[in-house]
Amino acid sequence: MARKSQAVIIFSLLQTLLWAESLEHGPAHVESWAKRLDEGKESITNLQFYFHDTLSGNKPSAVRVAQAPDTDKSPTVFGRLMMADDPLTVGPEPTSKLVGQAQGIYGSAGQAEVGLLMAMNFHFVDGELSDSSISILGRNPVLNPVRELPVVGGTGIFRLARGYALIQTHQMNFATGDAIVAYNVTVIH
Repeated sequence: MARKSQAVIIFSLLQTLLWAESLEHGPAHVESWAKRLDEGKESITNLQFYFHDTLSGNKPSAVRVAQAPDTDKSPTVFGRLMMADDPLTVGPEPTSKLVGQAQGIYGSAGQAEVGLLMAMNFHFVDGELSDSSISILGRNPVLNPVRELPVVGGTGIFRLARGYALIQTHQMNFATGDAIVAYNVTVIH
């Protein structure tokens, strides 16, 4: 019984310490952010980067996690679901400066034409955007020359973000499925 009481006391102390620690980054930070919005100062940010989706090789950045029983018989690979952690770079070369990671899922959702449903978080790791992200959720008809996807939210600098991404395939290897896609994103935040 004494051991149980000691465990409860230790657990309570740990919770109190964690709560006290969270106050450092809590209300004051939120109040300054909320005040900024109350003043009506929205920003528009334009981002341009390249998305590297690699399915081949020893270290792919996207892997198949599920598929329907008839996916391999479908000309559009309908029902295939992929999980991705794709690098985002300044230029189209894989060795170009890394500015972030695109992390999420995409799946083949079209039976008549190749179309992906994308649910991706674009987490930035460079400069003033470091530790901020945007969320993109929408249909990507990958064979169209230019596609538009909605920005539906964000974190950090991009809290309450909205906007759109115009994307264009820069390079596609149909044998491996590897692709490099140019993103031009307009974000209101």
